[in-house]
Amino acid sequence: MKTVGEKIKGLRELKKISLEEVSARSGLEVNQIQQIEDGRSIPSLSPMIKIARALGVRIGTFVDDSKELGPVVHRLADQADKGASFSSQNSGSHEYLNFYSLASNKMGRHMEPYIIDIESAPSPDFKLSQHEGEEFIYCMEGVVEVTYGKNNYILNPGDSIYYDCIVAHSVHGYNNQQAKILAVVYTPI
Repeated sequence: MKTVGEKIKGLRELKKISLEEVSARSGLEVNQIQQIEDGRSIPSLSPMIKIARALGVRIGTFVDDSKELGPVVHRLADQADKGASFSSQNSGSHEYLNFYSLASNKMGRHMEPYIIDIESAPSPDFKLSQHEGEEFIYCMEGVVEVTYGKNNYILNPGDSIYYDCIVAHSVHGYNNQQAKILAVVYTPI
C-alpha cells in the first residue's frame, strides 16, 4: 500500500501540477510539500486538507484504495493494516494520530469517518489546526482533550463534540495519554 506522501505525489504528477502550483494554491511552502511527498514529514490534518483542495480531491483520496458506488460495509477485520498516520505538528515526525478509514471504498463521499488511535505524545505542545469544514468526535476509550479556540473540553468514553473547523483546534489524549476516538470530518471540496 502506498504512503500518503506517495499518493499525493502520484496524484500531483497525474494531474501535471508542479510543486510550485500546489504551493501557490495551498499556501504551503514547496519544501514542506516535498518533505510530505518524500515521507520525511508527517503532515497534520490542516496541510493535508490544503493539499487535497489544491489537487481538487477529497482528503480521503489519500487513504482510499478502491471505489464503490453503493453502500460500503466496514468490518473490524478490515481495519488491521490500512491506517494512515498524521502528526499534530508541522515539521515534527512523531506520529501520534493513527487514522483508520471506515469508508475508504465509498466513491463520491462527502464525509470522512475514521477510527483514530491517539498515541501518547512526548511533548504537550500541540499545534492548533484550522481549515474549512466540520468535525464530529466521539470518545471511545481513554480521555480526550479538545482545544477549541481558547477553550479546552475533556471527553470521557461516550462523550462527543461537534465543531466548526475554521476555529483553531487540536485533538489529543488528556495528559498525553492514549485514547481512541471515532471522528467524522466534513470538508467541502
